[in-house]
Amino acid sequence: MNDQAVTSMDIHEILEHLPHRYPFLLVDKVLSLELGKEIVAVKNVSMNEPFFPGHFPYHPVMPGVLIVEAMAQAAAILSFKTMDTKPNDESVYYFAGIDSARFKKPVSPGDQLILKVSIDRILRGIWKYKGQALVDDVVVAEAEMMCILKAIE
Repeated sequence: MNDQAVTSMDIHEILEHLPHRYPFLLVDKVLSLELGKEIVAVKNVSMNEPFFPGHFPYHPVMPGVLIVEAMAQAAAILSFKTMDTKPNDESVYYFAGIDSARFKKPVSPGDQLILKVSIDRILRGIWKYKGQALVDDVVVAEAEMMCILKAIE
């Protein structure tokens, strides 16, 4: 791991570093990334999201589980960039755990989620992160996450 800073990543580079695709790609842009340390990314929340018609029809709210998933996708980009590798068809980057998840404010269409994720530690191939999602500089969700890269059998 080197301590290089990446100034930003556009959607084309994000697609190289995440296996997710529509409708499950939840990172639109990376604002900053410091290898081995932290990432700041963006998810633009649009009324066109496929979950809004059912969650909820008269008061659309982004599901909390998808906010945590967006933080985890940002964490995966950070990990792949830190390992200097890209996802492939031989392995999957899985959630291994989610702790201390808190949802402090609803996220609605038109909001821009700022995803801040830092590496807490890496132990025996398990990556532990601390993440926050913010809208207008206000924390709307936070969680501790664990992920692992596993070979597809």
